[in-house]
Amino acid sequence: MSANLEALKHISKDSGFPITIHPHFSPKIRDHVPPDPIREEIFPEKDRASFADPEKKALFAVAKAVDLTESIGTLLENVQLSQLTPQQLDELALLVNERGVVFFRNQDLTTDGQVKLFEHYGTLDRHPAQKDVRHVVIRGSREDHREIGKYTPWPSGEWHADTSFEINPPSYSLLRMEEHPPVGGDTAWVSGYGLYDALSDAMKKFVEGLHAVHTSRLQYDTILDLWGVGPNRPPIDSHHPAVRTHPVTGLKALNVNTGFVTGFAELKKLESDKLLDFFSHHLHSADDHSVRWKWEVGSVAMWDNRCVLHRVIPGSYEAPRRGIRTTVFGEKPSALISYTSFRNLSVSSGGLCYT
Repeated sequence: MSANLEALKHISKDSGFPITIHPHFSPKIRDHVPPDPIREEIFPEKDRASFADPEKKALFAVAKAVDLTESIGTLLENVQLSQLTPQQLDELALLVNERGVVFFRNQDLTTDGQVKLFEHYGTLDRHPAQKDVRHVVIRGSREDHREIGKYTPWPSGEWHADTSFEINPPSYSLLRMEEHPPVGGDTAWVSGYGLYDALSDAMKKFVEGLHAVHTSRLQYDTILDLWGVGPNRPPIDSHHPAVRTHPVTGLKALNVNTGFVTGFAELKKLESDKLLDFFSHHLHSADDHSVRWKWEVGSVAMWDNRCVLHRVIPGSYEAPRRGIRTTVFGEKPSALISYTSFRNLSVSSGGLCYT
């Protein structure tokens, strides 16, 4: 367990186990002053996927698409991201919108090249714990999340969309692996489209009337306590639609995750808790709408935070795990009425065909 934890400094004389310290009484949490203010809403330019050829002819002329599951995840083979044209990058964005996450292996991207490529998709976002203004370093997870959960408030091993608590949560994320153990450290993604469509009609109608409370407060405290670094911004709570409509595909996606959502604005506490219990089961049992990726050095994953959730799979590996992640700002989540059902789409050439 991380030596940074404040609880490890307070051992019970009766049990011999650490005593959980409330954040208000932990000096490193209580006394931290973030250097940046809470963000205001921004209005990103039109999504690059909106300019793409729906058939993605330019992209599929240079890449072979292999769908990894029926619902989510496509591997693009025989292509280097560094060589894609602006038109092909737009078509890649559309493929990511449709399939949720797209994978590559043996890529020659550098950090500078990755940053330049991702600037094609918009303004680079910055994680609250991110020190470099261009990217964040992602490492492995060898902690016992079940044990750490006793002493820190944030469920760090749970399903989440990157910083979904922001007023403008990210749209696209790209993770490129520089170091990785031969076994362990996988990442899993689950489709928000599939999660929504798997609900009964009655549950869909109910949840569509709710706002999910996405908070950074629990991660804020845990970053300071467990990681030993100071968040750049104060904690924030945002009330986003529990079901959002994707601005490009028109598909509805469940906008609830177990990493950052603590309740529902319209419900009472016990009602929220019971609904969150259901969604925890719903997410963790959605094997038919999930994909698990085994990383290698040079592997890349690009995903759309508006329609997928992800989680790192903890392990006990000893070898280092280090990746570079870039993200761009997305639009404020919206719940529009008209949409296309995920069930009315069929897989075709690594993408989705409207039927």
